[in-house]
Amino acid sequence: MSKLSSYPITLDGISVERKREEIKRYFHNTFTLFEKVFELLKDESVFYKKSEITRHPMIFYYGHTATFFINKLINMKIIEQRVDANFEAIFAVGVDEMSWDDMDESQQKWPKVEEVKKYREKVKELVTKLIDTMTFSLPIRDDSAMWIILMGIEHERIHIETSLVLHRQMPLEFIQTVDDFLLCPNRGDAPQNSMIEIDATEVQLGKSKQHNLYGWDNEYGVEKETLSAFEVSKYLVSNAEYMEFVAYGGYEKKEFWCEEGQNFLAQSGAKFPPFWIQNQDGTFSYRALAELIEMPLSWPVDVNALEAAAFCRFKSKKENKEFTLPSEAEYRALYEHSKLRDIPEFHESRANLNFYHYASASPVDEFSFTGIYDVVGNVWQWSRTPIHPFEGFEVHKAYDDFSVPTFDGKHALILGSSWASSGNLIMKHSRYAFRRHFYQNAGFRYVITEIKSSQTDESYESDSLVSQYCDFQYGESYFGVKNFALECAKIASKFTQNKTKALDLGCATGRASFELAKEFDIVEGVDFSVRFIQVGAKLQEEKKISWSSVEEGEICTIKSVTLEELGYKDISKKVSFWQGDACNLKQNLNAYDLVMATNLIDRLYNPRLFLDTIDEKLNKDGILMITSPYTWQESSTKKEFWLGGFVDENGEKIATLDSLKMILAEKFELIHTQDLPFVIKETQRKFQHTISEVSIWKKR
Repeated sequence: MSKLSSYPITLDGISVERKREEIKRYFHNTFTLFEKVFELLKDESVFYKKSEITRHPMIFYYGHTATFFINKLINMKIIEQRVDANFEAIFAVGVDEMSWDDMDESQQKWPKVEEVKKYREKVKELVTKLIDTMTFSLPIRDDSAMWIILMGIEHERIHIETSLVLHRQMPLEFIQTVDDFLLCPNRGDAPQNSMIEIDATEVQLGKSKQHNLYGWDNEYGVEKETLSAFEVSKYLVSNAEYMEFVAYGGYEKKEFWCEEGQNFLAQSGAKFPPFWIQNQDGTFSYRALAELIEMPLSWPVDVNALEAAAFCRFKSKKENKEFTLPSEAEYRALYEHSKLRDIPEFHESRANLNFYHYASASPVDEFSFTGIYDVVGNVWQWSRTPIHPFEGFEVHKAYDDFSVPTFDGKHALILGSSWASSGNLIMKHSRYAFRRHFYQNAGFRYVITEIKSSQTDESYESDSLVSQYCDFQYGESYFGVKNFALECAKIASKFTQNKTKALDLGCATGRASFELAKEFDIVEGVDFSVRFIQVGAKLQEEKKISWSSVEEGEICTIKSVTLEELGYKDISKKVSFWQGDACNLKQNLNAYDLVMATNLIDRLYNPRLFLDTIDEKLNKDGILMITSPYTWQESSTKKEFWLGGFVDENGEKIATLDSLKMILAEKFELIHTQDLPFVIKETQRKFQHTISEVSIWKKR
């Protein structure tokens, strides 16, 4: 057993104090293991290199998991003081290949490794103190403050594995061996693969909120599926088995590749799997974590989903049978067939996972589960199922963009865990998905099945809150009240003299950002939630958005609009969308002629942080436009941070506009106020009619 291994904790127990100690040990093990992963980098200069063009330099990932703890604890109002506001902005987002991930480092000055290390130690000390002192009860549920601590721990465990993949992609000259990461010594010939039949069955996916293990939001809910009997490969596809496809010239034959796969080949120039290194004599060596070794033919091949699917088409042609990747439901049937039990009944020694045996893959015939090998562990297994929400899905308010941005039909589920998986990653109900061209510690097995299709992403926005905002910003107007986003853009443009660059802060689904682009050369739309900004990004990319508009009960109407219909076809390239925190904006968001903060001020966890620094983002004579109905509520802002809507200790009624005048007076001149109504449709017969106050401030 490796000393790196640590088993996940349960949410229940008989003693809060004992559970507190379990969580602390689990946190410290996670923190130490993450640090160990970065010992693979040969020297500090490597922290500033990228192993993959669509990724940040390694220094970003080194700082990211610590800032995640602080940002979530701040947002959930568990703590009030930041550790380092700059770090908690620059290391906040940018880990998946999304259009709103800020991958432009041209203006980014990364801190020194030692500075980030000291920051991580401060975060470790803070989180440890919270674990020691936080009030909580058992079982821990997702509304507990301790859940946020567990969320940070499990988030770091995800990055332990994904960082190992990035380090493995780094040129070997920049990597050094680490004694604790032991390679499997078993590297014999590969077994001949064969098919095993799985009986017809009904499976139920998803888990309840009462489950005794931590879960991400996409794991909860219910989905049932009736499956006919199908056949599944006894082993994962080995390097030897995949070698047939490479030797056949499979990477050069379009017939085996879908359109997305052909685009991947054109962009990557791939001729064989990423961790195969071709020798001068045409043979292949294998890139392990920190060294080059003789090709381990019996280990599973590491490929992306597009390569796995191409192999299935090759095998289908070769054997005149239809092979494909398993669906999520078929994998669950395989799991049940193998009589696997979930943690804690399942012991990690039974599979190649959690660093228990190795820090590498192992032979595909080493770990058997009722005659089928590597049902869990060794490498992840690509599926043909795009990740999607189960019935009853709800986002967790602390991390509302963990899953929703991946419900786009472009992220395929990976199943079963790998040698580097731990924590939630090795649990029965875990659900992780990546874009099909991404590399993880992932391979595949194949099935022969009668079910030819798998669930795909819906073509319309079904998130109820986001759909409501789509209707609000892109839908029709009601009761003679004009479109709020359009009116805000008109007012902002009227009062702004220079129109080079604008920031639409709290942009939601992006309508006002596009409208501002009619007048401004550059517009940046920023919102705290990816759930919202992905709508504007999708409109840019796909030229159309659709959403579900509630009429009555479960009766909905699907509405849509195109970029051309909106008149944005020629200006949409002037707009970019970013995820960001108005209370802690990144340094490269600056030099604006206009900052438009729309219905935002009364939803910030600390509005003074925004007001005290926003002048730094504006050019001379720049305009700050604030709109708000001033509906202060403690669920968004602790009462001690309200700017208005309360009576002070002297019995004086404090109005928000008066507070704004006091706070902004030194740096801004108030030049205009007006009321601006808006209407939000909830159902066909229920609407919110609200009046927002607009205040226009000119920077002195």
